[in-house]
Amino acid sequence: MTSGLPPQGTDIDAASEPEPRRPLPPARKKLSARDRYLPATISIVMVAVVFGAIAYVVTSAEQWPRIARQFFDLNAMAISFPQVLRGFWLNLQVWAICLFAIMAWGLVLALFRSLTGPWFAPLRVFTIVYIDLFRGLPVLLLVLIFGFGIPALNLPGLPNSALFWGATAMVISYAAYSAEIYRSGIEAVHDGQRAAATALGLSQWQTMRYAILPQAIRNVMPVLLNLAVALQKDVALLSVIGVRDAVREAQIYTAQTFNYSSLIAAALLFLVATIPMARLTDYISKKDRQRRLQGAM
Repeated sequence: MTSGLPPQGTDIDAASEPEPRRPLPPARKKLSARDRYLPATISIVMVAVVFGAIAYVVTSAEQWPRIARQFFDLNAMAISFPQVLRGFWLNLQVWAICLFAIMAWGLVLALFRSLTGPWFAPLRVFTIVYIDLFRGLPVLLLVLIFGFGIPALNLPGLPNSALFWGATAMVISYAAYSAEIYRSGIEAVHDGQRAAATALGLSQWQTMRYAILPQAIRNVMPVLLNLAVALQKDVALLSVIGVRDAVREAQIYTAQTFNYSSLIAAALLFLVATIPMARLTDYISKKDRQRRLQGAM
């Protein structure tokens, strides 16, 4: 009677067993020329057809020649362009300064609202009231109140420039939005990060600085860039209080000549600035989605 055991002296080495082969990655399917170029061709043709139809309808209107002279006069654009460009440079300067102040002040507000403990209750209440108040008021209304109201007070020690107070109004308003964006990023960080930082002996401020904020800011960066694009356009609201930006310079030319082509020149300058920023925002958003998908795998 033989047993199922191997005979003595036989050495069974598990390492000698063949290792299972890893499956090869699927071969890339080679697309034919039709599959490769046909979708793009159809897209280009459809875009050309749609926009061509719109252009035909607009230019075939009875009043189109008059509108073209009033809004799309290249000679008027060329004459007004130096003044409009000078005003647009002021727009960019105000935008850069306001953007820096908004990001900094919004982050401070978000930190105030994220603090816990009874000692920080006044800061939390102040932040909630601030956000509810200035997020609920239109930016144009704040610009008018600050730009006309505060300089009229002639307060000692404070500037009376409408440009300064109009920019301040924009900072105050946009900071309320950016604070909520920061707060959403802070709350999106997993609670385990705070627990780990506490276990390492970090204080509340150290936890926020070294563990929470780097992740929170990275999470909300695409949204902050969209806010920057919106701010770049809303800086033109300062023209209502007499600031000679691109829009105001275009309005001055229009008042002198009764031709609105200078406004189109100002619009083109804003597009030149905002479209690259929008594409950069899309690129960063795409990279962020790819990073999240790789982290989830």
